[in-house]
Amino acid sequence: MPQSSAGHILLATDKFKGSLSAAEATSHLAAGLRRVAPGLGIRTIPVADGGEGTVQAAVEAGFARVLTRATGPTGAPIEAGFAVRGATAVIEVAEASGLRRLPRGEAAPLSATSYGTGQLIRAAIEAGCTRIILGLGGSACTDGGAGLVQALGARLLDDAGRELPRGGAALARLARIDLSELVAVGELIVASDVDNPLLGPSGAAAVYGPQKGATAEDVALLDAALANWARLVQGTVGGRGFGPGLAGARADVAGADSRQAPGPGPADFSQVPGAGAAGGIGFAAMSLLGARLEPGIDIVLDLADFATKAHGARLIITGEGSLDPQSLRGKAPAGVARAAARAGVPVVAVAGVCTLTPAELEAAGIRAAYTLSAIEPDLDRCILDAGPLLERLAATIAADALIGAAV
Repeated sequence: MPQSSAGHILLATDKFKGSLSAAEATSHLAAGLRRVAPGLGIRTIPVADGGEGTVQAAVEAGFARVLTRATGPTGAPIEAGFAVRGATAVIEVAEASGLRRLPRGEAAPLSATSYGTGQLIRAAIEAGCTRIILGLGGSACTDGGAGLVQALGARLLDDAGRELPRGGAALARLARIDLSELVAVGELIVASDVDNPLLGPSGAAAVYGPQKGATAEDVALLDAALANWARLVQGTVGGRGFGPGLAGARADVAGADSRQAPGPGPADFSQVPGAGAAGGIGFAAMSLLGARLEPGIDIVLDLADFATKAHGARLIITGEGSLDPQSLRGKAPAGVARAAARAGVPVVAVAGVCTLTPAELEAAGIRAAYTLSAIEPDLDRCILDAGPLLERLAATIAADALIGAAV
Protein backbone atom coordinates (compact mmCIF):
# COMPACT_ATOMS: atom_id res chain seq x y z
CA MET A 1 0.00 0.00 0.00
CA PRO A 2 1.43 3.40 -0.90
CA GLN A 3 2.45 5.35 2.15
CA SER A 4 1.14 8.86 2.79
CA SER A 5 3.61 11.67 2.30
CA ALA A 6 2.63 13.10 5.71
CA GLY A 7 5.64 13.00 7.99
CA HIS A 8 7.96 12.42 5.06
CA ILE A 9 11.63 13.35 4.89
CA LEU A 10 12.65 15.81 2.19
CA LEU A 11 16.14 15.50 0.72
CA ALA A 12 17.44 18.80 -0.71
CA THR A 13 21.19 18.45 -1.17
CA ASP A 14 23.74 20.03 -3.45
CA LYS A 15 26.58 18.13 -5.14
CA PHE A 16 29.59 16.77 -3.26
CA LYS A 17 32.16 18.32 -5.56
CA GLY A 18 34.55 15.76 -7.00
CA SER A 19 32.47 12.86 -5.71
CA LEU A 20 28.71 12.98 -6.27
CA SER A 21 26.24 15.04 -8.26
CA ALA A 22 23.28 16.44 -6.37
CA ALA A 23 21.04 13.71 -7.83
CA GLU A 24 23.52 10.99 -6.81
CA ALA A 25 23.79 12.41 -3.30
CA THR A 26 20.02 12.40 -2.80
CA SER A 27 19.82 8.87 -4.21
CA HIS A 28 22.39 7.57 -1.72
CA LEU A 29 20.68 9.37 1.13
CA ALA A 30 17.35 7.80 0.19
CA ALA A 31 18.92 4.33 0.06
CA GLY A 32 20.42 4.77 3.52
CA LEU A 33 17.17 6.04 5.00
CA ARG A 34 15.19 3.13 3.59
CA ARG A 35 17.71 0.66 4.98
CA VAL A 36 16.55 1.64 8.47
CA ALA A 37 12.93 2.55 7.69
CA PRO A 38 11.71 0.81 4.51
CA GLY A 39 8.28 2.44 4.69
CA LEU A 40 9.55 5.96 5.24
CA GLY A 41 8.07 8.59 2.92
CA ILE A 42 10.87 10.35 1.03
CA ARG A 43 10.83 13.25 -1.42
CA THR A 44 13.90 14.56 -3.21
CA ILE A 45 15.04 17.90 -4.64
CA PRO A 46 18.59 17.87 -6.04
CA VAL A 47 19.62 21.51 -5.69
CA ALA A 48 22.30 23.95 -6.82
CA ASP A 49 23.28 27.46 -5.81
CA GLY A 50 23.41 28.90 -9.31
CA GLY A 51 26.69 27.33 -10.31
CA GLU A 52 27.39 24.00 -11.95
CA GLY A 53 24.38 21.72 -11.61
CA THR A 54 21.75 24.44 -11.96
CA VAL A 55 20.53 23.17 -15.34
CA GLN A 56 20.35 19.60 -14.02
CA ALA A 57 18.37 20.84 -11.01
CA ALA A 58 15.92 22.46 -13.43
CA VAL A 59 15.65 19.21 -15.41
CA GLU A 60 14.95 17.33 -12.18
CA ALA A 61 12.20 19.91 -11.54
CA GLY A 62 10.51 19.10 -14.85
CA PHE A 63 12.28 21.27 -17.41
CA ALA A 64 13.28 19.77 -20.76
CA ARG A 65 16.95 19.69 -21.71
CA VAL A 66 17.84 21.30 -25.04
CA LEU A 67 21.20 20.63 -26.72
CA THR A 68 22.89 22.96 -29.17
CA ARG A 69 26.30 23.76 -30.62
CA ALA A 70 28.30 26.46 -28.88
CA THR A 71 31.80 27.83 -28.47
CA GLY A 72 33.86 26.64 -25.53
CA PRO A 73 35.98 28.97 -23.41
CA THR A 74 39.01 28.61 -25.70
CA GLY A 75 37.05 28.75 -28.95
CA ALA A 76 36.63 25.02 -29.59
CA PRO A 77 33.17 23.93 -30.75
CA ILE A 78 31.22 21.99 -28.14
CA GLU A 79 27.75 20.58 -27.56
CA ALA A 80 26.10 22.35 -24.65
CA GLY A 81 22.68 22.31 -23.09
CA PHE A 82 20.14 24.42 -21.29
CA ALA A 83 16.71 23.71 -19.78
CA VAL A 84 13.35 24.98 -20.97
CA ARG A 85 9.81 24.98 -19.59
CA GLY A 86 7.28 27.17 -21.33
CA ALA A 87 8.81 30.59 -21.92
CA THR A 88 11.49 30.13 -19.23
CA ALA A 89 15.02 28.94 -19.94
CA VAL A 90 17.64 27.99 -17.35
CA ILE A 91 21.25 28.41 -18.47
CA GLU A 92 24.46 27.99 -16.52
CA VAL A 93 27.80 29.60 -17.35
CA ALA A 94 29.66 26.40 -16.48
CA GLU A 95 27.94 24.54 -19.33
CA ALA A 96 29.61 26.43 -22.19
CA SER A 97 32.20 28.66 -20.52
CA GLY A 98 33.21 26.59 -17.51
CA LEU A 99 36.52 25.28 -16.22
CA ARG A 100 35.42 21.76 -17.08
CA ARG A 101 35.23 22.82 -20.74
CA LEU A 102 38.92 23.71 -20.95
CA PRO A 103 40.64 21.31 -23.41
CA ARG A 104 42.83 18.92 -21.39
CA GLY A 105 42.16 21.14 -18.39
CA GLU A 106 44.72 23.69 -19.56
CA ALA A 107 43.88 27.13 -18.16
CA ALA A 108 43.59 30.16 -20.43
CA PRO A 109 43.16 33.05 -17.97
CA LEU A 110 43.85 35.85 -20.47
CA SER A 111 41.97 34.57 -23.51
CA ALA A 112 39.09 32.45 -22.15
CA THR A 113 35.71 33.80 -23.24
CA SER A 114 32.08 33.80 -22.19
CA TYR A 115 30.99 33.82 -25.85
CA GLY A 116 29.44 30.34 -25.65
CA THR A 117 27.17 31.39 -22.81
CA GLY A 118 25.90 34.23 -24.96
CA GLN A 119 25.21 31.71 -27.72
CA LEU A 120 23.10 29.64 -25.32
CA ILE A 121 21.12 32.74 -24.37
CA ARG A 122 20.60 33.53 -28.04
CA ALA A 123 19.46 29.96 -28.72
CA ALA A 124 16.94 30.22 -25.89
CA ILE A 125 15.60 33.50 -27.26
CA GLU A 126 15.28 31.98 -30.73
CA ALA A 127 13.37 29.09 -29.14
CA GLY A 128 10.79 31.59 -27.89
CA CYS A 129 11.97 32.06 -24.30
CA THR A 130 11.25 35.48 -22.83
CA ARG A 131 12.44 34.78 -19.29
CA ILE A 132 15.99 33.56 -18.81
CA ILE A 133 17.60 32.44 -15.58
CA LEU A 134 21.38 32.52 -15.85
CA GLY A 135 23.34 30.58 -13.23
CA LEU A 136 26.79 32.00 -12.56
CA GLY A 137 29.66 29.96 -11.21
CA GLY A 138 32.43 27.66 -12.38
CA SER A 139 33.53 29.94 -15.21
CA ALA A 140 36.92 29.66 -16.90
CA CYS A 141 36.94 33.27 -18.12
CA THR A 142 37.61 36.73 -16.70
CA ASP A 143 36.25 38.80 -19.58
CA GLY A 144 33.64 40.88 -17.79
CA GLY A 145 30.90 39.22 -19.86
CA ALA A 146 32.29 40.84 -23.02
CA GLY A 147 32.16 37.58 -24.96
CA LEU A 148 28.59 36.99 -23.85
CA VAL A 149 27.38 40.31 -25.24
CA GLN A 150 29.45 39.83 -28.41
CA ALA A 151 27.47 36.63 -29.03
CA LEU A 152 24.31 38.70 -28.59
CA GLY A 153 25.33 41.20 -31.26
CA ALA A 154 27.53 43.78 -29.52
CA ARG A 155 30.67 44.88 -31.35
CA LEU A 156 33.78 45.71 -29.34
CA LEU A 157 36.23 47.78 -31.37
CA ASP A 158 39.80 49.00 -30.97
CA ASP A 159 40.92 52.53 -31.89
CA ALA A 160 41.27 51.50 -35.55
CA GLY A 161 37.69 50.20 -35.66
CA ARG A 162 38.72 46.55 -35.69
CA GLU A 163 36.79 43.90 -33.76
CA LEU A 164 38.63 42.81 -30.63
CA PRO A 165 39.64 39.18 -30.18
CA ARG A 166 37.88 37.39 -27.36
CA GLY A 167 39.13 37.15 -23.80
CA GLY A 168 39.67 39.47 -20.89
CA ALA A 169 43.17 40.69 -21.77
CA ALA A 170 42.01 42.11 -25.12
CA LEU A 171 39.69 44.55 -23.30
CA ALA A 172 42.75 46.69 -22.52
CA ARG A 173 42.62 47.76 -26.19
CA LEU A 174 38.89 48.47 -26.28
CA ALA A 175 38.09 51.94 -27.60
CA ARG A 176 34.44 51.82 -28.70
CA ILE A 177 31.30 49.78 -28.09
CA ASP A 178 28.60 49.37 -30.74
CA LEU A 179 25.31 48.09 -29.30
CA SER A 180 23.20 48.75 -32.38
CA GLU A 181 22.67 45.04 -33.04
CA LEU A 182 22.43 43.89 -29.43
CA VAL A 183 19.60 41.38 -29.12
CA ALA A 184 16.77 42.13 -26.70
CA VAL A 185 16.92 39.45 -24.04
CA GLY A 186 13.64 40.04 -22.24
CA GLU A 187 13.58 39.26 -18.53
CA LEU A 188 17.02 38.16 -17.33
CA ILE A 189 17.53 36.87 -13.81
CA VAL A 190 21.08 36.17 -12.70
CA ALA A 191 21.41 33.43 -10.10
CA SER A 192 24.51 33.91 -7.99
CA ASP A 193 25.80 33.66 -4.44
CA VAL A 194 28.77 35.96 -5.10
CA ASP A 195 28.80 39.56 -3.86
CA ASN A 196 32.17 40.66 -5.24
CA PRO A 197 32.42 43.88 -7.26
CA LEU A 198 34.01 43.80 -10.70
CA LEU A 199 37.28 45.57 -9.87
CA GLY A 200 39.93 45.89 -7.18
CA PRO A 201 41.25 43.60 -4.45
CA SER A 202 37.82 41.98 -4.00
CA GLY A 203 37.07 41.91 -7.71
CA ALA A 204 36.75 39.24 -10.37
CA ALA A 205 40.42 39.11 -11.37
CA ALA A 206 41.97 39.36 -7.91
CA VAL A 207 39.74 36.86 -6.13
CA TYR A 208 38.89 34.32 -8.81
CA GLY A 209 41.62 34.82 -11.43
CA PRO A 210 44.18 32.62 -9.62
CA GLN A 211 41.64 29.78 -9.53
CA LYS A 212 41.55 30.04 -13.34
CA GLY A 213 45.31 29.92 -13.77
CA ALA A 214 46.11 33.64 -13.58
CA THR A 215 49.52 34.68 -12.25
CA ALA A 216 50.00 37.87 -10.23
CA GLU A 217 50.97 39.64 -13.45
CA ASP A 218 47.89 38.24 -15.21
CA VAL A 219 45.65 39.46 -12.39
CA ALA A 220 47.02 43.01 -12.69
CA LEU A 221 46.59 42.96 -16.48
CA LEU A 222 43.05 41.58 -16.27
CA ASP A 223 41.97 44.04 -13.58
CA ALA A 224 43.22 46.96 -15.68
CA ALA A 225 41.50 45.56 -18.78
CA LEU A 226 38.23 45.14 -16.87
CA ALA A 227 38.54 48.72 -15.60
CA ASN A 228 38.79 49.91 -19.21
CA TRP A 229 35.75 47.76 -20.11
CA ALA A 230 33.80 49.24 -17.19
CA ARG A 231 34.71 52.82 -18.12
CA LEU A 232 33.60 52.36 -21.71
CA VAL A 233 30.37 50.59 -20.78
CA GLN A 234 29.71 53.43 -18.35
CA GLY A 235 30.38 55.97 -21.07
CA THR A 236 28.04 54.12 -23.43
CA VAL A 237 25.01 53.47 -21.23
CA GLY A 238 25.63 55.78 -18.26
CA GLY A 239 23.73 54.82 -15.14
CA ARG A 240 20.68 53.56 -17.00
CA GLY A 241 21.76 50.13 -18.06
CA PHE A 242 20.32 48.68 -21.23
CA GLY A 243 17.31 46.86 -19.87
CA PRO A 244 14.94 44.80 -22.01
CA GLY A 245 13.35 47.86 -23.56
CA LEU A 246 16.63 49.50 -24.51
CA ALA A 247 18.72 46.56 -25.69
CA GLY A 248 18.94 46.71 -29.44
CA ALA A 249 18.30 50.46 -29.62
CA ARG A 250 20.79 52.49 -31.64
CA ALA A 251 23.86 52.89 -29.43
CA ASP A 252 26.89 53.18 -31.68
CA VAL A 253 28.70 55.31 -29.17
CA ALA A 254 32.31 56.39 -29.25
CA GLY A 255 34.04 55.21 -26.11
CA ALA A 256 34.60 57.62 -23.29
CA ASP A 257 38.17 58.63 -22.48
CA SER A 258 39.61 55.47 -20.97
CA ARG A 259 41.53 57.57 -18.42
CA GLN A 260 38.32 58.85 -16.90
CA ALA A 261 37.05 56.74 -14.01
CA PRO A 262 33.33 56.10 -13.77
CA GLY A 263 31.58 58.18 -11.19
CA PRO A 264 30.65 56.79 -7.78
CA GLY A 265 27.21 55.78 -6.69
CA PRO A 266 24.53 53.45 -8.05
CA ALA A 267 25.30 54.42 -11.67
CA ASP A 268 28.67 52.65 -11.39
CA PHE A 269 27.71 49.06 -12.21
CA SER A 270 31.28 47.86 -11.61
CA GLN A 271 30.81 48.43 -7.87
CA VAL A 272 27.45 46.70 -7.53
CA PRO A 273 27.76 43.55 -5.38
CA GLY A 274 27.72 40.56 -7.71
CA ALA A 275 29.25 42.41 -10.67
CA GLY A 276 32.38 40.28 -10.27
CA ALA A 277 30.51 36.98 -10.43
CA ALA A 278 31.67 34.50 -13.08
CA GLY A 279 34.62 36.58 -14.18
CA GLY A 280 32.52 39.72 -14.42
CA ILE A 281 29.56 38.31 -16.32
CA GLY A 282 27.39 39.76 -13.56
CA PHE A 283 28.58 43.22 -14.59
CA ALA A 284 27.66 42.83 -18.27
CA ALA A 285 24.34 41.22 -17.41
CA MET A 286 23.31 44.13 -15.20
CA SER A 287 24.75 47.06 -17.15
CA LEU A 288 24.01 45.95 -20.72
CA LEU A 289 21.14 43.46 -20.43
CA GLY A 290 19.10 44.89 -17.55
CA ALA A 291 19.48 41.78 -15.39
CA ARG A 292 18.57 41.55 -11.75
CA LEU A 293 20.57 39.42 -9.34
CA GLU A 294 18.95 36.92 -7.00
CA PRO A 295 20.39 34.22 -4.71
CA GLY A 296 20.84 31.14 -6.84
CA ILE A 297 19.55 28.69 -4.26
CA ASP A 298 16.31 30.67 -3.84
CA ILE A 299 15.68 30.50 -7.58
CA VAL A 300 16.35 26.76 -7.74
CA LEU A 301 14.08 26.03 -4.77
CA ASP A 302 11.32 28.07 -6.38
CA LEU A 303 11.69 26.16 -9.67
CA ALA A 304 11.48 22.88 -7.74
CA ASP A 305 8.36 23.99 -5.80
CA PHE A 306 10.16 23.51 -2.50
CA ALA A 307 7.36 24.96 -0.38
CA THR A 308 4.87 22.36 -1.60
CA LYS A 309 7.30 19.47 -1.17
CA ALA A 310 8.29 20.64 2.31
CA HIS A 311 4.68 20.88 3.51
CA GLY A 312 4.01 18.24 6.13
CA ALA A 313 7.62 17.01 6.28
CA ARG A 314 9.03 15.86 9.59
CA LEU A 315 12.62 16.60 8.57
CA ILE A 316 14.65 18.15 5.76
CA ILE A 317 18.17 16.95 4.99
CA THR A 318 20.43 19.32 3.10
CA GLY A 319 24.17 19.32 2.48
CA GLU A 320 27.21 19.73 0.26
CA GLY A 321 30.80 18.55 0.15
CA SER A 322 32.14 21.04 2.69
CA LEU A 323 30.21 22.95 5.33
CA ASP A 324 32.34 25.99 6.09
CA PRO A 325 31.95 29.76 6.52
CA GLN A 326 31.40 30.11 2.76
CA SER A 327 28.33 27.87 3.12
CA LEU A 328 26.67 30.62 5.13
CA ARG A 329 27.02 33.16 2.29
CA GLY A 330 24.26 32.05 -0.06
CA LYS A 331 25.26 28.45 -0.59
CA ALA A 332 22.66 25.69 -0.85
CA PRO A 333 22.53 24.47 2.78
CA ALA A 334 21.93 27.96 4.20
CA GLY A 335 19.29 28.67 1.55
CA VAL A 336 17.50 25.39 2.21
CA ALA A 337 17.58 26.09 5.96
CA ARG A 338 16.00 29.52 5.41
CA ALA A 339 13.26 28.03 3.26
CA ALA A 340 12.71 25.23 5.76
CA ALA A 341 12.30 27.74 8.58
CA ARG A 342 9.53 29.43 6.60
CA ALA A 343 7.88 26.03 6.27
CA GLY A 344 8.36 25.25 9.97
CA VAL A 345 10.39 22.08 9.32
CA PRO A 346 13.64 21.18 11.15
CA VAL A 347 16.83 20.75 9.14
CA VAL A 348 19.97 18.66 9.49
CA ALA A 349 22.93 18.69 7.13
CA VAL A 350 25.31 16.14 5.66
CA ALA A 351 28.78 16.97 4.40
CA GLY A 352 32.16 15.53 3.68
CA VAL A 353 33.67 17.81 6.31
CA CYS A 354 32.31 20.55 8.54
CA THR A 355 34.30 23.42 10.04
CA LEU A 356 31.30 25.31 11.41
CA THR A 357 30.72 25.42 15.13
CA PRO A 358 27.45 24.19 16.66
CA ALA A 359 26.56 27.84 17.34
CA GLU A 360 27.15 28.77 13.70
CA LEU A 361 25.04 25.86 12.52
CA GLU A 362 22.24 26.80 14.90
CA ALA A 363 22.36 30.42 13.76
CA ALA A 364 21.97 29.20 10.17
CA GLY A 365 18.93 27.13 11.14
CA ILE A 366 20.69 23.74 10.97
CA ARG A 367 20.15 21.55 14.00
CA ALA A 368 22.99 19.12 13.44
CA ALA A 369 25.67 18.23 10.90
CA TYR A 370 26.61 14.66 10.00
CA THR A 371 29.97 14.26 8.23
CA LEU A 372 31.64 11.58 6.15
CA SER A 373 34.93 12.43 7.87
CA ALA A 374 33.47 11.28 11.19
CA ILE A 375 33.14 7.81 9.66
CA GLU A 376 36.25 7.84 7.46
CA PRO A 377 39.01 10.29 8.51
CA ASP A 378 41.03 9.62 5.34
CA LEU A 379 40.00 12.41 2.92
CA ASP A 380 40.92 10.45 -0.20
CA ARG A 381 38.74 7.54 0.88
CA CYS A 382 35.94 9.95 1.76
CA ILE A 383 36.00 11.24 -1.80
CA LEU A 384 36.29 7.77 -3.34
CA ASP A 385 33.62 6.13 -1.17
CA ALA A 386 31.31 9.12 -0.72
CA GLY A 387 28.20 7.23 -1.86
CA PRO A 388 28.37 4.28 0.57
CA LEU A 389 29.49 6.58 3.39
CA LEU A 390 26.56 8.87 2.74
CA GLU A 391 24.22 5.89 3.00
CA ARG A 392 25.68 5.09 6.41
CA LEU A 393 25.14 8.67 7.53
CA ALA A 394 21.57 8.54 6.30
CA ALA A 395 20.93 5.41 8.32
CA THR A 396 22.16 7.20 11.42
CA ILE A 397 19.94 10.20 10.67
CA ALA A 398 16.94 7.92 10.14
CA ALA A 399 17.48 6.25 13.49
CA ASP A 400 17.87 9.62 15.22
CA ALA A 401 14.79 11.05 13.51
CA LEU A 402 12.61 8.08 14.33
CA ILE A 403 13.54 8.06 18.03
CA GLY A 404 13.80 11.87 18.26
CA ALA A 405 17.34 11.88 19.59
CA ALA A 406 18.70 14.67 17.39
CA VAL A 407 15.76 16.20 15.60
